[in-house]
Amino acid sequence: MSSYRQIYYHIVFNTYYRRNTMPAEHHEELYKYIWGIIKNRKSVLYRINGTENHIHIFSDLHPTVCLADFIKEIKTASNRWMKESGKFPKFEHWAEGYCALTYGDRDKDMIINYIKKQKEHHAKVSFEDEYRKLLEENGIEWDEKYLF
Repeated sequence: MSSYRQIYYHIVFNTYYRRNTMPAEHHEELYKYIWGIIKNRKSVLYRINGTENHIHIFSDLHPTVCLADFIKEIKTASNRWMKESGKFPKFEHWAEGYCALTYGDRDKDMIINYIKKQKEHHAKVSFEDEYRKLLEENGIEWDEKYLF
């Protein structure tokens, strides 16, 4: 008998102190680099986008890959690449932690469209408010002193 699974992860993480240290003109290069990391882990990237201070990734995670290791590898490798590229001179490093939410196939298009519209979304809503809302909508309890 075969094994079957479908696990979509919506992953969000931000820059150190949520500082705007990722210039928009270099986002595409950064996203392509992260896409390469995801492909190397036998996983599928459906959408990536963000702003100057955070990133959203919507990905299918290969069953042999641990979520925490996956995110650690993305953050570590992209941190190094951003510093070596010289295109992100104010970037210090990623903040500790992340948010990872699971979704089913029926939510796929909704999440892709949500991530696609990040720049427009953040013209109206702060990252902090967005993050709180994601946690609330998914029933995740948090302590404000550890949130940001």
